[in-house]
Amino acid sequence: MSPRRGYIDGPFGQLHYRMHGEGIPLILSHQSPSSSDMFRAAYEPLAALGIKVIAVDTPGFGNSDVPPTRPSVGDYAKMFAPVLDHFNLRAANFLGHHTGASNVTEFAYRHPERVTKLILNGPPLYTDEERAERNARPAGPIPIESDGSHLSKRFQGRVAVTRGWTNIDAMHRNFLQTLWAGDTFWYGHKAAFEYDIQTSFMGLKVPTLILTNTGEDLYEISQRARKARPDMAYAELVGGTHDIVDEQPKAWAEAVAAFIKAA
Repeated sequence: MSPRRGYIDGPFGQLHYRMHGEGIPLILSHQSPSSSDMFRAAYEPLAALGIKVIAVDTPGFGNSDVPPTRPSVGDYAKMFAPVLDHFNLRAANFLGHHTGASNVTEFAYRHPERVTKLILNGPPLYTDEERAERNARPAGPIPIESDGSHLSKRFQGRVAVTRGWTNIDAMHRNFLQTLWAGDTFWYGHKAAFEYDIQTSFMGLKVPTLILTNTGEDLYEISQRARKARPDMAYAELVGGTHDIVDEQPKAWAEAVAAFIKAA
């Protein structure tokens, strides 16, 4: 069965979501630039493990409305309370991937009473120097070329940052997410690079899993997060890239469900 889809009134207009399965609620927050479609391959495996998935398009991505001004991670985090309220949930489990990990970290830090368990898939625990370097990179709309060469450049750009990729379908679909986000596709990365996650990450008081895979680009940074918070649970998959959900959906879902269901 395909996920059910719907809309919620959020802080910057309508929020689009995909919902699948019955059981323990899990709210998913995607990487940038992407949408709730990035978790497509894991919906059925999670449902089979008794997880009710609610995957939300971050404002400005997928089918969610674009905010009137460029948001911060603090702004993005405001989307989760309306989602919980819409589904009459006092609290739920949350998982965020990359930029999504920043978004759910901020929400859990601000509202721990509404987070049952937290999964940070590749938490971007950058140093001040790393954030400054990433913040200095060019940002903004990419000029459209009459011969369509801008499309090839953007595709090759994603290929370049996905070392060891093997799944061409995942590469293509995630490239399309960038196009779908339009001229504001860079909002998510910019917010993540400006955000100092250190305070909220170190201040988390909810049960948390650091989830990673050995082939992803933030693997070493996940090790930094693990060292900074040895009290948090930790799980890693072998190989893969930041498209791990497409590459190893069953193993990824099993790691997620095992933590959520653990006593």
